[in-house]
Amino acid sequence: MIDPGEKIKSYVASLFGEKNLSSFIDFINSEPHQYLRINALKTSPGKISKKLFERYGIETEIIPEIPFALKVIKGEEIAGKTLEHILGFYYIQGLSSMIPAVILSPNENDLVLDLCAAPGSKTTQLGELMKNRGVLISNEIQLSRLKALVHNIERINIVNAGVIHQKGELLSKIYENYFDKILVDAPCSGLGIIQKKVEIIKWWDEKKVQVLADLQLKLLIAAIKMLRVGGEVVYSTCTLTAEENELIINKVLSKYPVELMEIELPVINHEGLTSLREEKLNPELLKGKRIFPWETDTDGFFIAKLQKTGETKSPEKYSFTRKDVKFLSFSNKYLLKRLKSLADYFEIDFELFSHYKFILKGIDIYFVSEDWHDNNAGMFERIGLKFGTIDKNGEIVLNTQAAQLLGNEIRNNVIALQSQNELKTYMEGGIIKTNAYIEGQYVIKYDDYILGTAVVTKAGIKSRFPRSKRTQEIYTDF
Repeated sequence: MIDPGEKIKSYVASLFGEKNLSSFIDFINSEPHQYLRINALKTSPGKISKKLFERYGIETEIIPEIPFALKVIKGEEIAGKTLEHILGFYYIQGLSSMIPAVILSPNENDLVLDLCAAPGSKTTQLGELMKNRGVLISNEIQLSRLKALVHNIERINIVNAGVIHQKGELLSKIYENYFDKILVDAPCSGLGIIQKKVEIIKWWDEKKVQVLADLQLKLLIAAIKMLRVGGEVVYSTCTLTAEENELIINKVLSKYPVELMEIELPVINHEGLTSLREEKLNPELLKGKRIFPWETDTDGFFIAKLQKTGETKSPEKYSFTRKDVKFLSFSNKYLLKRLKSLADYFEIDFELFSHYKFILKGIDIYFVSEDWHDNNAGMFERIGLKFGTIDKNGEIVLNTQAAQLLGNEIRNNVIALQSQNELKTYMEGGIIKTNAYIEGQYVIKYDDYILGTAVVTKAGIKSRFPRSKRTQEIYTDF
């Protein structure tokens, strides 16, 4: 029996009543259900549901209100170890956590910022909604979480994202009245996810809530300053407190040129609070939405959408002196011959490369969506995905990320693995012993999936599956 402790029980009861407190306690003592967000860039819920059942015995059901999501009914212990998960066909994510990006609703023509992006669940979803085009900027202040963000961007093959590691307040001095849409999924006290993270009970108290609220307010103010007039920001948390939700919105409504927008959520929800104990709040807060976890069988959430109605001014500007990043088109003289050679070798339609810009970093080549642009590109930790490397002969050696993204557009020099043993060896970065192929670089396929790249030597097929993904446990017993 999980006891949330007197501090949390007293707080929840004071805000929502004894009946909801009882439901809250029952919920955190129930088994959490697992949900999958299906990557529309690669597959569909119907296809992946069928594949998961046939290959692994994982049973799922489609959620009519959220058509890109699946609820796992059986096989939760396997869902994070499948080949499809490693290759980014789906992302394991709380159902309510999928909603903020949908409410923001970006498209490929928008300039989009995810201000608190790690570990990447919402950033990758934004990239999917943008159809992997346009400009997506993903910021994360915590260095320790940056690795997870990059890992998931690579796994889902999001090619329109640039990754920044900066404070939100600093960014607002660079991007003034700039973005069309911003997501602020703020760090919070997590009362909505205790069912999955019981450790929250040990440190939760109202003093820590206030520290977090101060940070959340700074982040939302920074986002408002970075929005263009008419731009939209979605603010969300996975907690139940009013201090981190309605009170934050109440403060910015009184001081900044923004107004709350009407939103509709695809799950059971409640209007935002318009009073807190003795304090009356802005009546517009009814437009904020609360998701109670005990009503939806998923995480508790607060979601509000604001539109900027007038310009804001930053007291000071900030600029970077780091070396400029040079973006090259596919027709660049240095790249043209090499890309044509690569296209001929793999029988790729050369015109596909016109959809991207390329960045050279020594012998490494990165690529990003053709629309991507930023005057401060020099401050980015990473832009786009790894495309390849220039070898000693001046030719491009294709990277696994590029092979996965190009997929079945690669028609030549593709090796189809023949067994689970070969699959396991490849995914672990090993050598598949064979003399059936001419030496050179190849793309590796299993079933209908492009896994990545390899090089054939006298020793056999040497895997080039990324080292960062080799440590993941992969279920191959099918």
